[in-house]
Amino acid sequence: MHIEASETFIRLYKKLPADIKERTKKALQLLQTDPAHPSLGHKKMVGQDNICEFRVSDNYRITYQKLNDTAVLRKIGTHNVLRNP
Repeated sequence: MHIEASETFIRLYKKLPADIKERTKKALQLLQTDPAHPSLGHKKMVGQDNICEFRVSDNYRITYQKLNDTAVLRKIGTHNVLRNP
């Protein structure tokens, strides 16, 4: 799966603590190689067209929109990000 980041994602990523940035890099590598890996908790968001979410840590999530074979990263943050993906 090819991964691209939106401007919103990049802006939110820059504000993250250093440890979460490192965990994000690992989670993105895993998404690219094995999106079904259990540690990601990868799932489609209910009520959203082609928008999925996966876990970075217990408190942080990433949302992305799937367009063909590309994951366009939308947002990263705590569970609040899931209210408005």
